[in-house]
Amino acid sequence: MADIANLRQARKQKARDEKVRDAEQNRALHGRSKAEKQRDRLVADNSEKFVAGHRREKPGDPDRQ
Repeated sequence: MADIANLRQARKQKARDEKVRDAEQNRALHGRSKAEKQRDRLVADNSEKFVAGHRREKPGDPDRQ
């Protein structure tokens, strides 16, 4: 004979499993400390300044077309 499954319990368990899966994804995406966020922001700012400092055409040049 087949096992009898309670559909109400199966539905609730499925919803719980989806919540756990969503929570894991959110922790992976948003689970960074303040120090990590500041470090990433600092690295991005420094690289932008480096690139901006090595541009041939300066912003605001009248010869710029």
